[in-house]
Amino acid sequence: MPNKTAKPAAKATAAKPAAKPVTAKAPASKAPAAKPAAPKAPVAAAPAKAPVAAAKPAAKPVAAPKVEEKKVVTQRQGFKANEFVVYPAHGVGQILAIEEQEIAGAKLELFVINFIKDKMTLRVPTAKVANVGMRKLSEPVLVKKALETLKGRARVKRTMWSRRAQEYEAKINSGDIVAIAEVVRDLYRSESQPEQSYSERQLYEAALDRLSREIAVVQHSTETEAVKEIEAQLAKSPRRNAKAEAEGEADADAEGDTDDTDGGDTSVADEAA
Repeated sequence: MPNKTAKPAAKATAAKPAAKPVTAKAPASKAPAAKPAAPKAPVAAAPAKAPVAAAKPAAKPVAAPKVEEKKVVTQRQGFKANEFVVYPAHGVGQILAIEEQEIAGAKLELFVINFIKDKMTLRVPTAKVANVGMRKLSEPVLVKKALETLKGRARVKRTMWSRRAQEYEAKINSGDIVAIAEVVRDLYRSESQPEQSYSERQLYEAALDRLSREIAVVQHSTETEAVKEIEAQLAKSPRRNAKAEAEGEADADAEGDTDDTDGGDTSVADEAA
C-alpha cells in the first residue's frame, strides 16, 4: 500500500518543471519585435533636395547674348560720326553716332544728330538723308558768297506780309546758306529805319541764328564773332531811308486790307505791332 501512493506524487513533480520554460519564452519574443521601428526616424531626404534648387539660377544667364546685335558703323551716305552737318529744319547739328536698331521687326540704320543749342537729339534713317535735305557744311567759298549777299540792296516785294513771311520761312528751312543770307539782308533794320513788327523780328532772328551758327563752325569761331561779322557786312549795304521804308509798309498794309482770302487781318495786325 505505501508504494502505490508514492508513484502519483512523483509524476506530479515531474510535470511541473516542463511547463515553466513555455511561459518564460513568450515575453522574450514580443519585446524585441517593437524596437526595430525606432532607427527609421533619421531617414530625412531634405539635404539631398538643396543642390537641386541651387542649380536652377544657372539657366538664367542664357538671355544675355542679345546685346551682341549692335554694330559699330562710322560712315554712311558720305557722312561720318562726329561730323557737323546741316539739317534744314533745325540748322547745324553734330552726328554723335550711326546706330542700328530694330523697329517693328525691321533693322534700320540711324544717324543720331545732336543740336546742342536746342538741347535736342534727332534720329534720322540713313536711307532718307536725301529726302530730308541733310547736307554737309558749306565750303568756305560758299560762305564768302553768303557774306557778300549781305552787302547787297534789300529786295522787299510789295505784297502783303503773310505772303512774304511764307517765302522767308521757306528760305530759312531750305538749308541754303545763300537763301538764308537773303532773308537776313531783307529783314535787317538799321537805327534810322522804323522798328520791326514782332513777326518780322522773329523771322530775322531765326535766319540770323541759322547763318551765324554755320559760319561759326566753318570758320572755327564763336557764334558771337560770327554775328559781329554778319552785322559788319550788313552795315556796308545801301539801306533805304525811313520814308521809303514806311511807304513800302503802307503799300503792303493796303494790299492786305483788300485781300481777305489770304489772311489780310493777320498781316495788318502784325505790321501794326
